[in-house]
Amino acid sequence: MSLLITLHILSALIWVGGMFFAYQCLRPVAAEILEPPLRLLLWRETFKRFFFWVWVAIILLVVSGHSMIAMLGGMDSVGLHVHIMLVCGYVMIALYFYVYFKLYKQLKSATVESKWPEAGEVLNKIRQIVAVNLILGLITVSIASGGRYL
Repeated sequence: MSLLITLHILSALIWVGGMFFAYQCLRPVAAEILEPPLRLLLWRETFKRFFFWVWVAIILLVVSGHSMIAMLGGMDSVGLHVHIMLVCGYVMIALYFYVYFKLYKQLKSATVESKWPEAGEVLNKIRQIVAVNLILGLITVSIASGGRYL
């Protein structure tokens, strides 16, 4: 169980922490100092690296989370906080799939073709979804860390 908890927490930390860094630190600096073409290329390449780690995190979160639930006796044996955490996690995954399979593909295509205004519009959509996912991630981490005591 301790290995599963550790993998679960580290995976959440990588995903939510990465979104926090990207949204609160990288985004404002990139917007301030880089012209749109370079900024868009920076994001395309940053996402390429970050999204690999999000895939790893999602796999580990799902496997470790469901394994721990099973070890505790199944869904009927866990508290409401686990059910809420699970729903938030799956909503986050669904939003990530939309970003990865649709918007990121559009961003890559637009930047390869140097369609900077189009790429900027796609990046803005990604930014909005990342904002939602970041809020969900922070809520989920809060519920995970203190939910059983609420």
